[in-house]
Amino acid sequence: MRNFVFYNPTKLVFGKNTIDKIGEYLKKGKIKKVLFLAGGGSIKKNGVYERVVRSLIENDIEKVEVWGVRPNPVLSKVEEAIEVAKKESVEAILAVGGGSVIDSAKAVAAGYYYEGNVWDFYLEKVRPKKALPLYTVLTLSATGTEMNGNTVLTNERTTEKFAFGSIVVYPKVSIVDPEVQFSLPEHQIVNGAVDAISHVMEYYFDGAENTELTDRIDEGIILTLIETTEKLLENPKDYEARANFALSTTLALNGISGLGHKGGDWASHELEHAISALNPEVAHGAGLAVVFPAWMEYVFTKNVEKFAKFGENIFGIKDDNTEEVAKKAIRSLRNWYKKIGAPITLKELNFDYSDIDNLTEIACKHAPFGELVKLEKEDIRKIYEIAYE
Repeated sequence: MRNFVFYNPTKLVFGKNTIDKIGEYLKKGKIKKVLFLAGGGSIKKNGVYERVVRSLIENDIEKVEVWGVRPNPVLSKVEEAIEVAKKESVEAILAVGGGSVIDSAKAVAAGYYYEGNVWDFYLEKVRPKKALPLYTVLTLSATGTEMNGNTVLTNERTTEKFAFGSIVVYPKVSIVDPEVQFSLPEHQIVNGAVDAISHVMEYYFDGAENTELTDRIDEGIILTLIETTEKLLENPKDYEARANFALSTTLALNGISGLGHKGGDWASHELEHAISALNPEVAHGAGLAVVFPAWMEYVFTKNVEKFAKFGENIFGIKDDNTEEVAKKAIRSLRNWYKKIGAPITLKELNFDYSDIDNLTEIACKHAPFGELVKLEKEDIRKIYEIAYE
């Protein structure tokens, strides 16, 4: 186990009827005016918008609204929101929605005090030194962004999907009420499960040694996600399953799942970012369901014992041949993804074989990447070929 420092400044407010408290937390933070950032309007259908606005009014919080954040959020919307935030002299950002809204809000919060273009943070030209305080009301559990300092954004002008992380964009308060997720469609449950499982696996397979406690935490998160996903597909209004699912997705990427590790591998995320950059209609979770098992198939011989451990502890695979257990583990993961309705090939995502060249070129903008194996251009192409069909 490696040395580490664990610090998470986000206050997580979790459970039934917690959304109604958002105004109180803003008031405690001495916030009087917020930029209210949201997506396409689903929060008006499920009652979240009305409850948030009522709480703001009751606590004398003024709001300026910016709508239209889309899945796989884009730079142009963030630029628009920054302009509005500066013009209106807001004191905080209130993100109400899923991971795309919160990721965008982090960019807006950091961009507020920056004179250059916010994309500079994603290009790693500069790191943000200051940000507006961020408060969130989560309506879709998947990314874990409600309790970390990471943000992913697509520059639609350059077909680049990059990320940055900073302590200054951790949310001050994040509210998670599992009840408001009862109405989510099946594909969002599935994509959320795959996304969160992938976050855990990025740490689990990064090559760190002697991380028994963290491994058990990670395995517990994955097993809970598998169990609760299946329950939610049967009964979307199972509150206890929904609550355990939601908490698992948060813990998957709030720092706990990587304690004592090398910082994670993250090659599969880089590979997926190219997919959804080339086709923004592809959900992040769907892309990960395709590329993560392909990455596993390509690299597992570099750490056969860990992949076999995954197979034994997650899928109950028993075999004296360690390599065979590792292979069966990868097949079992693919089969479970297929069982819950996730895509498992690039073909299913409507990519042609000829698209592999473009995907490789886009992914290579950050190459070499990966911790267990440093992926170069030829490695990247081979993984996309495995993922194709």
